[in-house]
Amino acid sequence: MTLSFSPLHPLFAAQVSPIDLRETDDPGLLEAIRQGMHQYGVLVFRNQPMTDDAQLAFAERFDGTLHAKTGSSALGTNRFGNEALADISNLDENGQLLATDDRRRHYGLANRLWHTDASFVEPHGRYSLLSARALPPVDADTEFADMRAAYDDLTAEMKHTVAPLHAQHSIAYSRQILGFEFSADEAEKLKGVVQPLVRVNSVTQRRALYLASHATSIMGWPLPEGRLLLHDLIEHATQPQYVYRHRWENEDLVIWDNLATMHRARPFQDTQYRRDLRRVTTLDLPRTAP
Repeated sequence: MTLSFSPLHPLFAAQVSPIDLRETDDPGLLEAIRQGMHQYGVLVFRNQPMTDDAQLAFAERFDGTLHAKTGSSALGTNRFGNEALADISNLDENGQLLATDDRRRHYGLANRLWHTDASFVEPHGRYSLLSARALPPVDADTEFADMRAAYDDLTAEMKHTVAPLHAQHSIAYSRQILGFEFSADEAEKLKGVVQPLVRVNSVTQRRALYLASHATSIMGWPLPEGRLLLHDLIEHATQPQYVYRHRWENEDLVIWDNLATMHRARPFQDTQYRRDLRRVTTLDLPRTAP
């Protein structure tokens, strides 16, 4: 089978066909998808009717070890009983809409901030695979920003400035700036880690900014200056020319490279309409040969 990659944006993102990811275990096809990820950063697969087990199994075939130390795991177990399957929905354990004042809804609102999945743990996240199980009858899109193109367009002086820098990443920070309150025990579990501000793809050698709303400060810089630099870089990297907006269709599965992109959910009437998305994220570990 030969895959077709149809660009969705002048800089990045492509739709892939024809393929059924549930049945994809051929090493050549899996490698073709990985090469597509290196080139496009975001890949869209239509008509992928995933079950939870099928999504988890494909993610493991595609990129190995799964991320299970999610930020929400510090608050309690999710409704699937498997922390490797992140609940990106507005539903409770009975499939009903979360109340406006539900703590889980408040926590999930931070997904509307520009972020990078699993940047707050080590090993950090690499690929995220998000499956659309149920969609509202209104737009509930996801936006992606190309951090490689954003890096390429920095001035030579700014590239020199950011090259050696590292930032502290904590998922607690991105929630706290929206007023979410953690207990002392929860905060202890979410201290975060230090990450470089620029990453290099080991295959393509392309550099990319590594940013997120989880980034709290730049190591060795005074707090105000560090946060201002992070703010300015995110503002630069999310200009319209770097952004692809994905309009979801039922049974879409979208894969993105967290070392090459940032993303955010767009708001919709989440206390009125159901939306059920489920995400699996792999850890950035060296792949073993099949």
